[in-house]
Amino acid sequence: MHLFVVFPYLYVLNAKLLIKIMSRSEDELSEIIVNTCYSVHEDLGPGLLESVYEEILYYELKSKGLKVARQVALPLVWKNVKMGIGFRANLVVENKIIVELKSVDQIAPIHMQQLKTYLKISGINLGLLVNFNKSQLKEGITRVINKH
Repeated sequence: MHLFVVFPYLYVLNAKLLIKIMSRSEDELSEIIVNTCYSVHEDLGPGLLESVYEEILYYELKSKGLKVARQVALPLVWKNVKMGIGFRANLVVENKIIVELKSVDQIAPIHMQQLKTYLKISGINLGLLVNFNKSQLKEGITRVINKH
């Protein structure tokens, strides 16, 4: 007979440690990211450089126990050949969400297309385009779905 003791994101089977970290859904991760963006924006306000928001958001998401990578290289593949140039996504969270940060007056169509391209070449399904240069951050967050 096996006795299971269940804790959030941790399973223990008998005295042997059988650890399984349950992965969070894209929606759960998205909620954490957006709430963290709101917190950072509330503390810092608009008008800083994109790199400042990236550094702080990276730190905050890591402190929440998330796997976060910065300036992730996304290779350009042309006719099955990996080219020497590529793209860089600001943040990739849990290999499930690309977070593209901006600090501009207005999001231009090219910014949206940039994120769509990153999603397409990475195979990731969800992206968040966040423009911190808004007095109300809710006006600066766009959720983008990869429609392969």
